Amino acid sequence: MIKIWSMKKNEEAAGRKKPKTSAAQIRVQKDLTELDLPSTMKTHFPDPADLLNFTLTIVPDEGMYKGGAFNFSFAINSNYPHDPPKVKCTQTIYHPNVDLEGNVCLNILREDWKPVLNLNAVMVGLQYLFLEPNTDDPLNKGIIFIEAAQEMSKNRDQFLSHVRSSMRGVNIKGVQYTNVIVQ
Repeated sequence: MIKIWSMKKNEEAAGRKKPKTSAAQIRVQKDLTELDLPSTMKTHFPDPADLLNFTLTIVPDEGMYKGGAFNFSFAINSNYPHDPPKVKCTQTIYHPNVDLEGNVCLNILREDWKPVLNLNAVMVGLQYLFLEPNTDDPLNKGIIFIEAAQEMSKNRDQFLSHVRSSMRGVNIKGVQYTNVIVQ
């Protein structure tokens, strides 16, 4: 009887040492193993044991944002994939779909999210925003983003000039942007 009691205590102790893997962690692991990222995107895990928090760097090789390196933080909650990941740009960039706080306007991160979508879909969507910013859906947290979208639609040359200047860390209309040029 005493032997059974001590075996049960040992099992309980072993169970406490190994934390349970959540459904979100299992799904993220699956998503990450299925990633098929092009050479223009790289993930980085500051804490390799924490798969729910990581960064993605996008270095567009074509389009108006070519030559820049753009960093996004991913924070995935325990309700993933039922809730989308929280994605933020960690730099201040001149883009109609990214606000000054780094919030990203990408439909699959908001109203069009479905649990069948995965991290690869989000990352490809982010990359696409650098190839073709969406002027029909600017992130309307401030007039500057609506103005950027209108500028892109009506005066593309001026918009391109602002993009290039902002990527070098220039102040535009009172906003100091992050230098994102790849050295």
